[in-house]
Amino acid sequence: MLLSGSIAFAQNDPVIMTINGKPVLRSEFEYSYNKNNSETVVDKKSVDDYVDLFINYKLKVLAAEAAGIDTTRAFKNEFLQYRDQQIRPSFIGQNDFEREARKVYAQTKHRIDSLGGLARPAHILIRVSQKASKSQLDSALVRADSIYNALVKGADFATLARKCSDDRRSGERGGDIGWIQKGQTLKEFEDKVFAMKKGQLSKPFLSPVGYHIVKLEDRGMFFPYDSVHADVMKYVEQRAIRERIISQNIDSIAKASVPQLKPEQVVDNRAAEMEAKDSNLKNLIREYHDGLLLYEISNRTVWDKAGKDEEGLARYFRKNKKKFRWEQPRFKGIAYHVQNAADVENVKNAIKNVPFSQWADTLRKQFNDSVVRIQVVKGIFKKGDNALIDKVIFKKDTTVAAMPKYPIPATYGTLLKQPKSYEDVRDLVVADYQDYLEKEWVAALRKKYSVTVNKEVLATVNKH
Repeated sequence: MLLSGSIAFAQNDPVIMTINGKPVLRSEFEYSYNKNNSETVVDKKSVDDYVDLFINYKLKVLAAEAAGIDTTRAFKNEFLQYRDQQIRPSFIGQNDFEREARKVYAQTKHRIDSLGGLARPAHILIRVSQKASKSQLDSALVRADSIYNALVKGADFATLARKCSDDRRSGERGGDIGWIQKGQTLKEFEDKVFAMKKGQLSKPFLSPVGYHIVKLEDRGMFFPYDSVHADVMKYVEQRAIRERIISQNIDSIAKASVPQLKPEQVVDNRAAEMEAKDSNLKNLIREYHDGLLLYEISNRTVWDKAGKDEEGLARYFRKNKKKFRWEQPRFKGIAYHVQNAADVENVKNAIKNVPFSQWADTLRKQFNDSVVRIQVVKGIFKKGDNALIDKVIFKKDTTVAAMPKYPIPATYGTLLKQPKSYEDVRDLVVADYQDYLEKEWVAALRKKYSVTVNKEVLATVNKH
């Protein structure tokens, strides 16, 4: 039976290629192809065109494994972080959430009810500054008393709240503050509110923000569970309680296992079970794994190397100067503005024997350390990049914006017909050098590792 099952599985998911002796199943290739050639992808590839890209990808992953990157602690930690985002949620169910939600509800209800429950006051506020004089306090009290007297005589509370309350937010709601519990607002306010009965109207009383007139709309104990269920569940989600429950469940499984497992082994076993049942999950997790390896090995072999290999960049530039030629001259230097005429020459003297890459640091230390004496822009400029350089160097009829605090403009540098070194076109050379290193690397990997493709299986991609 086992043999028959294995044969059936092999027929359903045949080997599409073998790389360095390792079989690659059609499902893995299809997953990668379909993900990278979806409807939103602009540069779609045919299956045949994608084969070489996929092989190169797998070869680079092999190179990363050969370099031992997959055995490092940093890699393992990062990979497991990604993988466990898919696996850990399987250790929690709706019953776990419900049990925790009821626990949170019970604790909240006990705390609030033991303090006196809930109150729903509406108020009219006559705001008074804490630094108010006696005359200002007296004036505010007179106003509050007049409102209170109107209410006693039958005036509508909500109408007066909208018209007279200095608390504009509650005033727009007819004075309604909503349900409150003790400890949520001002003590003077709560002491009065929680001493009142439903429907009662208070005389004006003073708090640190002014005089209040309160009508107690309702009183009661904490809300029934069903009425706040959604809010409690949201609270459980937001407070990272989910992750705590998951960890507790994993620990429980680990302690109950025979032989006893470590929590990380429990997660590993669950990952294996889930991958066996879900090929898409298996491919996604493999994508995490291989993608991290690809990034690190590519950074070591191509990206980071190209940026730091100064000798290689210089050598590559010398061999490929024609690729980096300019259609028009460039000015390599600075455009600057100074306060004093003497600093025009002082700036030039400060950097004339200094490498171009160090000009900015030199000028900052000598002229803008404690007091900003100059405004300067450094770079390699073509016509149209900078108005001052256009006017002075390229003799273009243009207007240079005035800088009142730095009224004297000047330029310093060299006009280049073509780049003299790779530093003059560094970004372009680095990008091109990266492409060169990539091609050389792939060619070497193709020679090092054997690759065979099953054309018959390839023809069935997305057609079975």
